[in-house]
Amino acid sequence: MNKEILKLAVPNILANLSVPMLSFVDVALMGHLNDKSYILSIGFGVMIFNFIYWAFGFLRMGITGMTAQEVGRGDINESYRLLFRGLIIAFAGAVLLFLFKDILLQLSLYLIDSNEAVNEQTTTYFDIRIYAAPATLGLYAFIGWFLGKQNATMAMVVTIAVNVLNVLISYYFVVYLSMETAGVAYGTLIAQYTGFGLAVILFILYYRKDLIREAFQNIFEMTAIKKFLLVNSDILIRTLCLIFSLSFFKVMSVKEGDTIGAANILLLEFITIAAYGIDGFAFAAESISGKYFGAKDNLKFRKAVRLCFYWGFGLGLTYSLVYLVFGRNILEGLTDQTEVVELALDYLIWLVVFPVLSVVPFVWDGIYIGLTSSKAMRNTMLFSTFIIFVPSYYLLVDYWDWGNHGLWLAMTLFVLARGISQTLLAKKVVYDKLLVL
Repeated sequence: MNKEILKLAVPNILANLSVPMLSFVDVALMGHLNDKSYILSIGFGVMIFNFIYWAFGFLRMGITGMTAQEVGRGDINESYRLLFRGLIIAFAGAVLLFLFKDILLQLSLYLIDSNEAVNEQTTTYFDIRIYAAPATLGLYAFIGWFLGKQNATMAMVVTIAVNVLNVLISYYFVVYLSMETAGVAYGTLIAQYTGFGLAVILFILYYRKDLIREAFQNIFEMTAIKKFLLVNSDILIRTLCLIFSLSFFKVMSVKEGDTIGAANILLLEFITIAAYGIDGFAFAAESISGKYFGAKDNLKFRKAVRLCFYWGFGLGLTYSLVYLVFGRNILEGLTDQTEVVELALDYLIWLVVFPVLSVVPFVWDGIYIGLTSSKAMRNTMLFSTFIIFVPSYYLLVDYWDWGNHGLWLAMTLFVLARGISQTLLAKKVVYDKLLVL
């Protein structure tokens, strides 16, 4: 069982780590320019697209869980239909983003409420990267489907290829062509379309032998579409809450001052790196729990859940130790602005505890997705965001005047609330489901 989990988790971890490495390089490229506005603009630009694209994260997560269950049941044709439905939704979503892109930009700038220099750079980034929408959303569908088919290696190849290419192009455009923010945006645009093309090629080469006429039938079958949309609407709400929390954190950071805002954006890179690494075991949990649930194998399901948590905690503790020992070195790699680095070090302790605390909600997310227990995942996220995180911020920062430490404590309580609430609900929405197998 450990071998099966690692076969899924290790490629996911390697692929996932290329994602924050991309963000790390983008921030570092901007952090070594001569103004804090570049750090803020790339932070806000990424935030806007996180909100836009992660809203479609259900394409990745929903397809993974549902495809894994069909693999467990042995229904190969339905697993293909899930991919086709996902791609249709992806391209329809991209068309909507193109139609409303100007409104999205103006609303984002209004909510950010920053200075003219930051707004100008953020607009440049947005106007270029928005045209990556079809490729980005299409990749969500393909990656989710590859994972659901228990093919983490293919998902890894595509993800790493996209992000390595993105880093190389962005570095060349910024360092050698002095394109600044536009260079980072064009790097992402080119890499996304290249990655989508690679995903299509791999799909054709590896899976075309299994494609038969029946796989193209009933794609628009209403009962299946209704189930697909119901599960994914819950995941959409859950994802929007997560994006809202991270965006709220960034916006409130800047209200404490540009230097604190820049420091927090750098520190969020620590969270991102740890999150994507630990998510390797969450992705493994999605695939393996969905498969054994679909196969109605109670014993292997329970063992897989237990081992995913063990491996997750081991990796989380490793991250914590690395941040404790090498935190300053990582910050100095992100920027040469000494004032920002020294300020960020005052809050580094929050990043040392974060990885271990994150394991519980991350792995439960994977299990909930594998079982398509999306309603419970949605409800725990709504509770953690609007009952715990937001009120905690106003109590700690506005009422008790704890400043940036209050903001980080509110974020920590958010993560704790997610893990605790998911654990309390697990008996009902996970283990009681197994009793009917």
